[in-house]
Amino acid sequence: MATEVEFGLDSFGDVTVDAKGRPLPYAQVIRNVVEQAVLADRLGVDAIGLGEHHRDDFAISAPEIVLAAIAGRTERIRLGTAVTVLSSDDPVRVFERFATLDAVSQGRAEITLGRGSFTESFPLFGYDLGDYEKLFEEKLELMSRLLAEGPVTWEGSVRAPLKQQEVYPKTESGRIRTWVGVGGSPQSVVRAARLGFPLALAVIGGDPARFAPYVELYHRALDQFGRERLPVIAHVPGFVAATDKEAADRLWPHARNMLNRIGRERGWPPATRARFEADIAEGSWHVGSPETVARKVAETVRVLGLQRIDLKYATGTLAHEHLMSSIELYATAVIPRVRELLAD
Repeated sequence: MATEVEFGLDSFGDVTVDAKGRPLPYAQVIRNVVEQAVLADRLGVDAIGLGEHHRDDFAISAPEIVLAAIAGRTERIRLGTAVTVLSSDDPVRVFERFATLDAVSQGRAEITLGRGSFTESFPLFGYDLGDYEKLFEEKLELMSRLLAEGPVTWEGSVRAPLKQQEVYPKTESGRIRTWVGVGGSPQSVVRAARLGFPLALAVIGGDPARFAPYVELYHRALDQFGRERLPVIAHVPGFVAATDKEAADRLWPHARNMLNRIGRERGWPPATRARFEADIAEGSWHVGSPETVARKVAETVRVLGLQRIDLKYATGTLAHEHLMSSIELYATAVIPRVRELLAD
């Protein structure tokens, strides 16, 4: 298993702060994300995923553009999204943009398709939230046909039909590596299997082991649909520092502010340090020293049978220099230790 597992990183381009606690300009945050990806590439991390958001606490609304900038300064790291909000986008344009990214990166483009955890893109682009499920269902089905890179015939209710339509550019490999992101819906798991998409689990709350039934369901569904076994990856929040205490102390105020802001929008109770530490000890947060994080990553990989795990290393306003340090520890200490643990 140790040789089969890949290790990635994720960021939403969270708006960070300077030494005086002032929010950085969006432009600087985006430039910092590019630098973080360049460091990850130099240190041998397998993949970087950038999320798409359309709200003031995140700087990245067009991840493909940032990924193209990263492509020009890196050599091997895979360039993907976490996620592309397909429901409020056009599948043809999504394919065209990523096929172009695949060309400039020499075949390193990836897509993770999802509905996203926020809904700001729906009114922004003129979509009705009442069509939430239909938009994703129909567009995902169309996307599955576009990825085959042949003539496309499709008809639905959410966009104009296509009849024997070619879409360009074509990729050199013949297919862009594409995942479907799932947050915990059995119906979404089965749909990904039915359409032949690899599965990306968003493990953002609770014990990672609670997602094991979804992996089992996915494999059963692939068998029932007569499809070959496809890979499963997981996205988990985390942060690495020299010691467990340093990691928790440094991350907590930024995580608290982020959780409370989202919580006010969604009716959650205020975040507490006790709950935060419980999530580190037993939940989805992969936070601590390199040894602590490596052991938790290895356990998550084992319990879910993963082919890749991506650490969401950016949380709230946590400063750029701490993100860079976390990336370095993840690449140079956590990943080698995880490989040792999996080999054992």
